[in-house]
Amino acid sequence: MKKLLSVVFLLIPGLVMASEGGVPLDKALVDLHNMESLKNGAKSFATYCMGCHSADYMRYNRIGRDLGMTPAEVDGLITTRSESGDKTKSGQLMKIAMQPEYAKQAFGTKVPDLTVIARARGADYLYTYLRTFYIDDSRPSGMNNIAFKDVAMPHVLWELQGLQKANFKDEKDAEGNDHKVFENMEIVVPGKMSPKEYDKFVGDLVNFLVYLGEPVQTERKSMGKWVLLFLAIFGVIAYLLKKEYWKDVH
Repeated sequence: MKKLLSVVFLLIPGLVMASEGGVPLDKALVDLHNMESLKNGAKSFATYCMGCHSADYMRYNRIGRDLGMTPAEVDGLITTRSESGDKTKSGQLMKIAMQPEYAKQAFGTKVPDLTVIARARGADYLYTYLRTFYIDDSRPSGMNNIAFKDVAMPHVLWELQGLQKANFKDEKDAEGNDHKVFENMEIVVPGKMSPKEYDKFVGDLVNFLVYLGEPVQTERKSMGKWVLLFLAIFGVIAYLLKKEYWKDVH
């Protein structure tokens, strides 16, 4: 029961975020058996996310082992160095150089660790969030987000996606009050990637974040089938034993 409650509590933040935003979430195609997608996501995470976000509960060499990466590929994920100037070793945790104090000063809020962000928010939320930044001159960064209103994070992937504006339409709610409802996005400045290419890029990144939150989940699910089969067979045997032991009583 305690384990069940823990899972429920992990899911609640993502459900709350989705309901508060009131925006339908796009479906993320998560496939943890797609090693190529996971490798691409790992490289994107190291290149674009780890300037600000850490993954304090994961080690580089664990990723390399799970995803079948070569030592050179694992070494390519590492960008941080110690105070002495030595490059971080693959057996160390995926920490970053940026200090929390500087992050709060620069962004006005603490920058979250991303190890379990997919479990906390959900893959669909992350997939929607990373694709729905739009121009908003009222924000300090000049950008806002459909899935996360008034987000502090700048759109670090804008060169890949380009810049887009959000189109809203006026609607009346059940009480007759006017309010704006998101309708669609419109590309203003094209990025280096086409929309289809960018969607795949984000999909690979989200796929990796899902893996990052629970690296053993594919093994767990595979083992779970055998556990259920064992319980089914054991249940039959237990029932037959029960009938044999109690036949004289009845």
